[in-house]
Amino acid sequence: MKTSEVSVLSKVLLSITGVLFIVMMFVPLWSIYLWAPQYPEWLHLPMYTNGLRDSTNLDLRSINELNHYIGMKVLRTQDFFEFSILRYILAFFALVSFLLLFSKKKIYELLFLILFVLFAVAAMIDFYRWEYDYGHNLDSRAAIKIPDMTYQPPLIGSKQLLNFTAYSMPDVGGWMLVAAGILLLIVVIKDFKFHDKKQ
Repeated sequence: MKTSEVSVLSKVLLSITGVLFIVMMFVPLWSIYLWAPQYPEWLHLPMYTNGLRDSTNLDLRSINELNHYIGMKVLRTQDFFEFSILRYILAFFALVSFLLLFSKKKIYELLFLILFVLFAVAAMIDFYRWEYDYGHNLDSRAAIKIPDMTYQPPLIGSKQLLNFTAYSMPDVGGWMLVAAGILLLIVVIKDFKFHDKKQ
């Protein structure tokens, strides 16, 4: 395994990756959409690195009002510690991306990719845990109670919840996160020559 200086192409890709991490800090990472006949224009819950919000907070207010009737907890940014650290994590990843431009050892690229993958897996597990908690731990005093009914949104994709259809999917920042991971993988594959060279 060679540990020579990072290639020029890898430096370009790492620069793009660093910029992506910075932009992610200011755009929504994930979105949950709710549709029902009484909400034909959809309810939208975008998730940024620093909280749950939309342009007017009207959708978030409506979702919390609906959740109250079925016993789900109120969705509040301050109840999620993740929002207090997520921007710092992305800023750290951006910094590492730019520092790798000056690295003399390509092994650091591989270590960074491993760290990124661990973060992505941990984030999805945490998101699932969050959805499970809100969908299953219901208030017994709720106005609407259906035996054995839970309201966990889908991790990704769609799911029917009573008369609502819930959609969960990456938003702009989420796709940027995917792109950053792909770019890092390309850097590692290229610099470590995990594929055979064509003669």
